[in-house]
Amino acid sequence: MDLLDAVAKRRSIRTYKKQDLPPGIIEKLLEAARQAPSAGNVQPWEFVVACTQKTKMDISQGAFGQKDIQEASVVIVVCADEKRAAENYGDRGRTLYCLQDTAAAIQNIMLTACSLGLGTCWIGAFKEDEIRKIIKAPENMRPVALIPVGYPNESPDARPRRPINEIMHKETF
Repeated sequence: MDLLDAVAKRRSIRTYKKQDLPPGIIEKLLEAARQAPSAGNVQPWEFVVACTQKTKMDISQGAFGQKDIQEASVVIVVCADEKRAAENYGDRGRTLYCLQDTAAAIQNIMLTACSLGLGTCWIGAFKEDEIRKIIKAPENMRPVALIPVGYPNESPDARPRRPINEIMHKETF
């Protein structure tokens, strides 16, 4: 599948088949994440891969009971190392750049997963402190997203998108 196909076909998947991922798949996803751009090449991302049912259930509870987290083969907890980002860019690195950088890494994970026939969902609704405790993250590691990964058990239709002429603004100055 080429990139534009993956961009067009990617959907938020919320039900997964009970099926393990083949060896090496997580490494492929994280290699794609690692290739994302980052401010000053700081690469402030860290990834915790939750594989056991107990950990996935704990994470689900910290995410307001979202069941797709429990059903997925694995859950990738994407974290931003705020301290690492702040070393080069101070407050702006800590409050903005590390979030932008992890967002780019997340998109790479999701598009790569789609190209491999896997489903994902970008989950941002969770209790940050609870997730931090579950994954034993140090204080400078901020959980920014939960990405359940697995074989989709649904095929959602494309959601409507705003037209280009509504979102593009050409310079007029």
